[in-house]
Amino acid sequence: MSSQTSTLASLALASSHSEKQTIVSGLTAQQCVELSSELSYLLSLMPPSIPVETKRVATVKRSTKETSISVSVDLDGTGKSEISTGLGFLDHMFTALSKHSMIDITLKCSGDLEVDDHHTAEDCALALGTAFDEALGLKKAGITRYGYAYAPLDESLARAVVDISGRPSAQIDLKFVREKVGSISTEMLTHVFQSFAMAAKLTIHVTVIEGSNDHHKSEAAFKALALALRQAITVDTRRLHDIPSTKGSL
Repeated sequence: MSSQTSTLASLALASSHSEKQTIVSGLTAQQCVELSSELSYLLSLMPPSIPVETKRVATVKRSTKETSISVSVDLDGTGKSEISTGLGFLDHMFTALSKHSMIDITLKCSGDLEVDDHHTAEDCALALGTAFDEALGLKKAGITRYGYAYAPLDESLARAVVDISGRPSAQIDLKFVREKVGSISTEMLTHVFQSFAMAAKLTIHVTVIEGSNDHHKSEAAFKALALALRQAITVDTRRLHDIPSTKGSL
C-alpha cells in the first residue's frame, strides 16, 4: 500500500468516529474529514496508472524455414531495446524506433542471410507489428489513436502520420538513391515499414520531404514514425473507457 493510500485510509477511519474523538496525531475527526477531502482532490489531479492486469505488453515468437524470431514489447516502457537481427543497419533503425517511441523492444532473429536480406527484414517487421497489435489489445479504449510527427536529421526531413485504425495501409516514399545502406537493400527498408503496418493493423504515411543522404533519410523516417506512434498510443485520461471511433470498435 502506498503512503498516500495509507494516509487516506487512516483519515477515513478517524472520520468514522465521533467528532470529539482525537487520533494519535492530535487531529479531531472533523479535521481528518477536511484533510481527507483535500488529499482526495490532490490525488484526483494525478494521472491514473495503468493497472497491472492491463499492462500493454506482448511477446511473439515466429519460426519458419527462413527465420526464427522472438520479440517482446512494452508500449509503456522507457525506450530500452535489445535488437539483434543480423543486419546492422536494421538494428540501428529498430533501436531508434524504440528510443523515440518510448516502446521497450527486445528482438532476436536468426535468418537465412546467406540467401539475402529479404526474409530477415520482412519477418522481423511482421513479428514486431504483431507484438505491437497484441500489446494494444482488442478494445484499444482510451488511446489517442492518431499521431503525426516531423523528424529532421541534418539535411533530411521526414514526416509520419499514424492511425491505429485496424485497417492496414502503408504509403511510403523514402526517396532513396543508393541500392543499399549498410548490408540492407533500400527497397527492404521501405518494405519494413509496409510489413510493420500490415501486421500492426495500422494506417501509416511516411514521407521523406527532403534529403540527400540515404542513411539520414531512413533514420529520419524511423524517428518520425516513432514519435507518431508515441502520440497515437498515449492514453487520453478523458476517455479511459471510450474507444476512439464512431463505430465503437477499431
